[in-house]
Amino acid sequence: MSPADFTRPGSLYGAVDLGARKQALEAQARRETAAQETGGVPAPVLDVDDANFAAEVVERSMNGLVLLELTVTRAEQAKQYSLLLEKLAAENAGRFTLARVDVELSPQIAQALRVQNVPALYAIFQGQPVAVVPGIPTEPQLRDWLSQLMEALAQYLPPPGEEPEQGQELEQEPPVDPDVLAAERAVDAGDLDGAVAAYERLLARSPNDQDAKLGLAGLGLIRRTQDVDPADLQSRLGDPADIEAQLLAADFDMLAGEVDRAFDRLVDVVRRTSGADRDRARVHLLGLFDTLPGDDPSIVRARRNLASALF
Repeated sequence: MSPADFTRPGSLYGAVDLGARKQALEAQARRETAAQETGGVPAPVLDVDDANFAAEVVERSMNGLVLLELTVTRAEQAKQYSLLLEKLAAENAGRFTLARVDVELSPQIAQALRVQNVPALYAIFQGQPVAVVPGIPTEPQLRDWLSQLMEALAQYLPPPGEEPEQGQELEQEPPVDPDVLAAERAVDAGDLDGAVAAYERLLARSPNDQDAKLGLAGLGLIRRTQDVDPADLQSRLGDPADIEAQLLAADFDMLAGEVDRAFDRLVDVVRRTSGADRDRARVHLLGLFDTLPGDDPSIVRARRNLASALF
């Protein structure tokens, strides 16, 4: 038994595996700053990585055109090219989706497309690359390439100026509270105390904020397990009277993505104990519920099992 990467979708929001989200938020902030400086509106850009490439590029391209920019965001020349693409995306709003990959952060995508140099621009349609811009074109060359591409795919794309159909609008990341971003950066730096402080500031302002509640619950889970020796814990599990070992084992189950196993473990403790031990397991289980969205199906199942164990 050992801590593992948390892979359950939607779990421990704001507390675990924050690198990709942090990069996306910072990229969003850069685009908004650039738009303010030019007096314009930030173009919708999807920040793509190895994990979400299939959903954000491949699946999206089945119903429309995706322009995939492969770049190194820290390179000055690449930044200028990115701004040009955002300008063209804004002018052609609704006709295609602009997606961006930093190849230093997500090398697998570049390897799959056999990209030799960046920045590079691919047109993806119905799951396949259908065109690629050679080299780094000037603005007139890029406009000409884009015009030819649009003409070739005209029958599949919305007419110029037409709004996307309802439900097909480009996804925009919602505004991010500065304390949420501060908490995420703190966790990314290993500063759990700083992350807790940021979430607590947010809860002081917005007592019902779900990001803060989920984040604090997830940080509690990490804190409880970070100094535990998995081998020692494993040896303790043979003693059914060691309730503390069962609680910690449930925490490790959660971190390994074994959510149902964690819940079942604690429900079993509730079922076979009484008094203070039973109440301690029940309270711990309710605390683990807080690390997930309230409508998670595993919570619904566990609440039903808990009620059966209690009554």
